[in-house]
Amino acid sequence: MDIKTLTEEIEKVSLSYTERFAIKRDSDWYILKLQEELGELTQSYLMMIGQARKKGKTEEQLIQDFRHEVADLFSHILLLAKYHNIDLEKEVEDKWLVWTKNS
Repeated sequence: MDIKTLTEEIEKVSLSYTERFAIKRDSDWYILKLQEELGELTQSYLMMIGQARKKGKTEEQLIQDFRHEVADLFSHILLLAKYHNIDLEKEVEDKWLVWTKNS
């Protein structure tokens, strides 16, 4: 699946969620939601490496939680970019992949 199609699928899920819970998605929501997800990723990482309470979860559950939180953060990055009309593929190419052309 390409990034644009993936973004559209994630947008559908996000819209459904925010409609169900009457959440207004505005510029603040996108950036604050990203911060929330980063916090959850950090917490799951700390639990996975034994630096936070494991809350009775197995090692496998902790690893899966970490993977899910990475996916959450990635999905919210895509949503933030969509909201601000950012072509992530172009921006990554301009910001990161330009270094591969200079090698």
